[in-house]
Amino acid sequence: MDLDAYAAAHRAEWDRLDALGRQGSLSGADADELIHRYQSGATQLSAIKSTAGSTAVGDRLSVSLSRARLRFTSAGRNALSQIPRFFVLQLPAALYRLRWVTLGVFVAFTIIASLYATWIATNPQALAALGDEESLRQTAEQGFVAYYSENPATSFAGRVWTNNAWIAAQCIAFGITGVWVPYVIAGNAQGVGLTAGIMFAFDEGDTFFLYILPHGLLELTSVFVAGAAGLRIFWAWVAPGRSSRAHALAREARALFTVVIGLIIALFVSGLIEGFVTPAPWHPAVKIAIGAVALGAFLAYMLVLGRRAARAGETGDLDEFERGATTLVAG
Repeated sequence: MDLDAYAAAHRAEWDRLDALGRQGSLSGADADELIHRYQSGATQLSAIKSTAGSTAVGDRLSVSLSRARLRFTSAGRNALSQIPRFFVLQLPAALYRLRWVTLGVFVAFTIIASLYATWIATNPQALAALGDEESLRQTAEQGFVAYYSENPATSFAGRVWTNNAWIAAQCIAFGITGVWVPYVIAGNAQGVGLTAGIMFAFDEGDTFFLYILPHGLLELTSVFVAGAAGLRIFWAWVAPGRSSRAHALAREARALFTVVIGLIIALFVSGLIEGFVTPAPWHPAVKIAIGAVALGAFLAYMLVLGRRAARAGETGDLDEFERGATTLVAG
């Protein structure tokens, strides 16, 4: 191929393609012409690259084609412009949809933890199976409280935050299995129940609640929400309704994975409370009040703002354009 001759023969077409790509507004005829010239230009660019490789002529034509393609496919939205909509509509709507499942997870957790706590606190044989009396007494009277202050507050807060955020992310990511969420919730309930049982067995039940409640109110609620999201994703796969199983699963996964971001923020707050407030030498009422305010703010965001977003038609899913084509179904 004589590249110079080829470029000279098609120069007018490429100039017109470039002009249409730069044009502020397009009439119907201009839009049709743009698509036609884009298709021709793409064929010509392919011919140039297959015979001459990378050239300045081909690069200029490639830029013109890219500009033209953006005119009829549209550029992606600025991610920063989507932040307000995400936090005001999508995230609270997704959280609101989980309210009843979250309540169910809370009830299950409470029952399991209470049963373990009662069993350990009232059964000397069960308590003895956890260790010798002296070490358990030391844990109840000193170790439990020391856990919250034995490390620098900053590193401790960061550690518990990342650990809890990882647990929440796992509940949502592996919720589709149907077994991971019950396993995680039951395991955490068992841990809390065993600790409570040891504390009550040595008359330190008040200490248990005074050190758990400030951060635990928001922390455990966040874990419950994560578990609820995982279960909803699993149920979309089990009972997709009129949609195909793949479509229902994709819809729920897109909508509820937004919850991960919200829970990371909530768990960051609970981590700060656990690192700086729980071990602080303040009056217990002050520390519990801080935890209650944090939980109240989260519930208001979830239930009040979420209810408004849901009434406006939000589900937490991407909008119609961003999620792409969907499959038509009967009914």
